[in-house]
Amino acid sequence: MNQHSKYFVCKTLLIVLFVQLATVTVSNGQTKAEKIDQLMSLYSGYGQFNGSVLVADGGKVIYKKGFGMANMEWNIPNQTDTKHRLGSVTKQFTSMLILQLVEQGKIKLDSPITTYLPDYPKKSGDQITIHQLLTHTSGIPNYTSFPNFVKEVSINLYSPEAFVKTFANLPLEFTPGEKFAYSNSGYFLLGYIIEKVSGKSYEQCLQDNILTPLKMNNTGYDHLETILKNRASGYEKKGKDYSNANYLDMSIPYAAGSLYSTVEDLYLWDQALYTEQLLSTKNRELLFNSYIPAGPGFYGYGWFINKVPNGESKDSLTVVEHSGGINGFNTIVSRIPSDKNLVVLLNNTGGAKLNEISTAIRNILYNTPYSLPKKSLASELVAIILERGIVSGLTFFNENKKSDTYALNESEMNNEGYQFLQTGKVKEAIAIFKLNVESFPKSGNTYDSLGEAYLKDGDKKGAILNYKKSVELDPNNQNGKKVLEEITK
Repeated sequence: MNQHSKYFVCKTLLIVLFVQLATVTVSNGQTKAEKIDQLMSLYSGYGQFNGSVLVADGGKVIYKKGFGMANMEWNIPNQTDTKHRLGSVTKQFTSMLILQLVEQGKIKLDSPITTYLPDYPKKSGDQITIHQLLTHTSGIPNYTSFPNFVKEVSINLYSPEAFVKTFANLPLEFTPGEKFAYSNSGYFLLGYIIEKVSGKSYEQCLQDNILTPLKMNNTGYDHLETILKNRASGYEKKGKDYSNANYLDMSIPYAAGSLYSTVEDLYLWDQALYTEQLLSTKNRELLFNSYIPAGPGFYGYGWFINKVPNGESKDSLTVVEHSGGINGFNTIVSRIPSDKNLVVLLNNTGGAKLNEISTAIRNILYNTPYSLPKKSLASELVAIILERGIVSGLTFFNENKKSDTYALNESEMNNEGYQFLQTGKVKEAIAIFKLNVESFPKSGNTYDSLGEAYLKDGDKKGAILNYKKSVELDPNNQNGKKVLEEITK
């Protein structure tokens, strides 16, 4: 599937990633910080992390560091005060602003959205509540998944009012409240509601009600035209090489993904969530309730809530987290409130395996075995294809797919395939997608991607075959269903 889902959110929190990694227990002589540094240095050395990291244990920062380059053209390194775009980590700030308005009596969670947006189409607006927008249960189609989003929508400037009209009249995908389906459209609407109810812009509400009180001086709404000190540039990785990320007008992510921040400011945010500085305890707890099943866990208000094993003990840990992905950046904020533990990873080369890294750091914090990374088989494959051609790449892949040196990752292979597809190298993309289908035959997404590549190559029969298989494996693949309907008319 085309990675429209990378915009504002990384769905690594919705799936379990199985990769071949070396599980180790480092000598007891090392401190937790030393173990984390060894781990992060390996990820950085393998080209699998380029950004900033902060880890808190029991509420106290035990490790923070920058890796790689914030700006590759000028060799400016990432530091702990480097500003990164957050993508969907923005949503937790939007949900906080909504609950502040709830606490002030200006919004009711069970009220329909037409209460606050009287011009919104009543057919759907009278059915959908604020709660359903917060929990991704509204049924409103996700605008970043629209076929024309990347090329025709994402590069244009919109006012919140004008952009809402691009999806407001679309039919709902399901009855509101029926199920979870991640939708940036819902959080865009929440931002617009915040503006209507408060009489201020979303950006000003954020500044007045969260950033200024917490002294988060290195966080804000990202505007490309602003001269912003210590702003990281966003890059995309293709094999072992990098390119500047595609342009995205920041009016598009808005309340679903528009913010920038630093690991140090996000630590201030984390600490405030243990206090009543922004919200009463009663209302703050609403953020972290498990409202609806979502992937392996549940969704709260702007947060995923998951139970994970605590080493070999029978106890489990409640992890409250959210990731983000936006052109050239991906991010994660992962919290364990019971122990006031925190992992913040901000990466500016897009597509890093932050959920995997976060899990390893969490295991270090709890003194349990953790996994060290391997080299990326996908990256090495692309480098060989570019240098020596498809046949050499296939030979290398087959010789190393079960190697102890390389890790095979479905998402990485998919991303590399799309890098080829988007640059007109359709045959190379098909070769990679076919390898991904063979390696992960139970994943609907691998067939969807191969179907798209066949369609672009003019092979309608191959496209139909793979889209059908994708929808069979993943009945929720609405994009696949739409494409099939169009090409089988």
